[in-house]
Amino acid sequence: MSPKAFHTAAMALPGATFDVKWRGDRVYSVGGKMFATAGAENDPNPRYSFKVSDLAFEHLIEQGLAVPAPYLARAKWVQLVKTDVLPDLELTAYLKEAHRIVAGGLTRALKATLEI
Repeated sequence: MSPKAFHTAAMALPGATFDVKWRGDRVYSVGGKMFATAGAENDPNPRYSFKVSDLAFEHLIEQGLAVPAPYLARAKWVQLVKTDVLPDLELTAYLKEAHRIVAGGLTRALKATLEI
């Protein structure tokens, strides 16, 4: 998936916001909580990272498609080994699931404000 397609897929999710943090990393959040990152904008090999379920964490790593995400592995985040390791539809589904997991932890009031 291209960085532009990743951005489009992440921003299509309800209440999603975009920010540039740290050393230029593109960060996607919902309710102020991160659900995905896409590495630095000018990086020729962007690193896609996102929150996953426990089962997906094990599956993606065992299949060699991802590694535990630096600094976030304990929270069950993965980093894909390459941007094209998953078909676009599958990566879009993982982004939706990451968003769902993170949004599920938001307060009822915040969910209502974000219309989630």
